[in-house]
Amino acid sequence: MSKKAPEYEVRFDRHYDELRTLYEQLYPGCAGELDDLCEKMRHAYRLRGDDLKQLDRAREADPAWYRGNDQYGMMLYVGPFAGNLRGVQSKLDYLQECGVNYLHLMPLLESPEGRSDGGYAVSDFRAVQPELGTMEDLEALTADCHGRGMSVCLDFVMNHTSEEHEWARRARAGEEEYQDRYFFYDDWEIPEAYEKTVPQVFPIGAPGNFTWLEDCQKVVMTTFYPYQWDLNYRNPVVFNEMMDNMLYLANQGVDVVRIDAVPYIWKELGTNCRNLPQVHTIVRMARIITEIVCPGVLLLGEVVMEPAKVAPYFGTPERPECHILYNVTTMCTTWSTVATRDTRLLYHQLDQVAALPKQYLFQNYLRCHDDIGWGLDYPWLRQFAIDEVAHKKFLNDYFTGKVPFSTARGELYNDDPRLGDARLCGTTASLCGLESALEADSPERVDLALKLDEMLHAFVFTQSGIPVLYAGDEVAQLNDNSYHDDPAKADDSRYIHRGNFQWDRAEARTDRSTQQGRIFQALRHLARCRSAHHVFDADADFWTVFAGDQSILGLGRYKDGFKLYGLYNFSPDRKPGWLEEQGTYLNLVTGETVEISGAVPMEGYDFVWLLRQY
Repeated sequence: MSKKAPEYEVRFDRHYDELRTLYEQLYPGCAGELDDLCEKMRHAYRLRGDDLKQLDRAREADPAWYRGNDQYGMMLYVGPFAGNLRGVQSKLDYLQECGVNYLHLMPLLESPEGRSDGGYAVSDFRAVQPELGTMEDLEALTADCHGRGMSVCLDFVMNHTSEEHEWARRARAGEEEYQDRYFFYDDWEIPEAYEKTVPQVFPIGAPGNFTWLEDCQKVVMTTFYPYQWDLNYRNPVVFNEMMDNMLYLANQGVDVVRIDAVPYIWKELGTNCRNLPQVHTIVRMARIITEIVCPGVLLLGEVVMEPAKVAPYFGTPERPECHILYNVTTMCTTWSTVATRDTRLLYHQLDQVAALPKQYLFQNYLRCHDDIGWGLDYPWLRQFAIDEVAHKKFLNDYFTGKVPFSTARGELYNDDPRLGDARLCGTTASLCGLESALEADSPERVDLALKLDEMLHAFVFTQSGIPVLYAGDEVAQLNDNSYHDDPAKADDSRYIHRGNFQWDRAEARTDRSTQQGRIFQALRHLARCRSAHHVFDADADFWTVFAGDQSILGLGRYKDGFKLYGLYNFSPDRKPGWLEEQGTYLNLVTGETVEISGAVPMEGYDFVWLLRQY
């Protein structure tokens, strides 16, 4: 760079006109606030460490750095995994042994004990929860990760703050400036008008979208829980301060900012307050701000909807928004397919994903920290005479072990008997039947559960995007039923899969004769196979393939003269799959060369990866 054109100014000049235009559209007549935002951005750049600036330059030179077939992630809670941030740092060798190079740290910022929704009610965006460590510990962890070629993701809760946040406390004390940062009302007239069009997120656990504050005689908007106060992004001060908080976290070495609950950010009376156009303006501005200050940082959007509605959050090639989005619907549809053994909905889902532009990148997973909500495509399923309420009840009965042929062990969250609706909790291994198989002391059932576990992960690895494990799944960790005995957790069944990492269980990970060793080694082998073949790159062609049986899913991938077929048997029964394209293939998992002439023999819950060169 010449002295007259330092890199920051070049980036700023490249993006400023669009940033100003968008800011003025959202906040007309707020030139002073725009100047304040620009000064915050310059200040954040000045504070950004030289090592992070060097990483920015390297990633600018290789903008597809996060899209390769070598990307493999794990999400974890710091406390349950290793006690604190220093503990996580001491376990980086283990994570590398897993093959992980993308570490997603679940919420760790300061939040009130017992009223935090698992850390999603932040009281200080610039402080770590004391028992987990300090910002210095976070910075040391990210620096160590960067030295090992690992990137770090951290949740950033933009929609709301804790009621214990300084802004909330000052608003509660009557300071109008801070009340204007939330949605405060003197009576229920406007809140009741909102309620006519705004759905409830938790109609059983936290009904309504507003909370009465007795001490200050005000009503405040609380879309999620009463202790999570929605921020008012119609106030430019809120946007500026939250962007400053985001840049602060980026300067601690965070590589991927997971924006929580993206669709809810903008509220407008008379609407459902979901996915409004202003949300996209905000996300686009956040993207511009990072590209100016810290272009090596990615935005990951948590958008819990089907692909057609998720896609707008990628933006356009000319005006990109999120770099990566959660693939929530495929995860839910996968578990539905486990219960029904019917792949038609999964084919329909994957065809939608395959139709999206290749530059769209998803984060794919089987399980995460949250519950499984059955947000399936029920309008499409109606053609098969599938009733939504009855189907959801069947799925929940199946995964809680109430269906006679089910071996799954899960628990329900926010059960609503009136609608026959609920969300599902449980670890991958327990939902696959390992827990009940061990209770029954049945080696045959243990084997089948582990085969299902491995097959489902192989399916995730075949999808385009970044496969991400939930910590413990790599050693087939079971449900933690001890949460029932903890008064602080007993009312939240999500803690059944948020238990402490079982390090004693992980010690057997190299012994293939153990359950944990079998899964650990299988996943490590799949990850190695994936990283060795560019047919798994995000920009490879991807499509569904007729596999000859309603219980068997077929997928195809192609890149640079190599074609991969993956077949996945969602049935516990032995049955043949089918490949129309006959010839000689390499079985990537076994390393054997095989001749395919139509039928592909498959055991129950079996899968195959077949590769050939053209």
